[in-house]
Amino acid sequence: MLTYLKDPQAIYDASFATVRAESDLETLPAALENVAVRMIHACGMTDIAGDLRFDTEITAKASAALKSGASIIADCEAVAAAITRDFLPAHNEIICMLNDARTPGLAKEHDTTRSAAAVRLWDTDGAIIIIGNAPTALFALLDLLDEGAGKPAAIIATPVGFVGAAESKQELTSNPRGVPFITLLGRRGGSAMAAAALNAIALGAKS
Repeated sequence: MLTYLKDPQAIYDASFATVRAESDLETLPAALENVAVRMIHACGMTDIAGDLRFDTEITAKASAALKSGASIIADCEAVAAAITRDFLPAHNEIICMLNDARTPGLAKEHDTTRSAAAVRLWDTDGAIIIIGNAPTALFALLDLLDEGAGKPAAIIATPVGFVGAAESKQELTSNPRGVPFITLLGRRGGSAMAAAALNAIALGAKS
């Protein structure tokens, strides 16, 4: 039989110890350290800390919103599924409109992706927005805010890919529309990383 570590707590402890040992976290505010650690743990890349961009108020603002019962809006089912419900301090509702019956029609009407079309169904006012998959969803959210939609409590955005991912995150960083945010510059990202950031903030809010 193969020899490997089997104890769940030992694996957990060793994993996070490795992340902290191999990552440069010194440049991050203390309030964001646990967020970065969980994002690194989710992707296995210890070098991402330098590419994180954020409003220093993101953890405080998102934590307060979670405690007050704010809804969490995810751009895709993978993000929604990766959120740890037990961490949520107020049994917060998790919403994903990607598979709503209205979304395909909106995508056709506006000649866009389903991910971007679903954004038109979001009630952004006071919500926590988590985008971990589609750059078009982030672009659509920023357009929606420019059109006067209610401001979210926070934006966590790590869309991934080779078309639009870097550009959408750069636009958020350059002009966050007055919304606290955290993002990861460049092509890297993904649903696991976005959910990990939310999980870290939620765990902190509940403790």
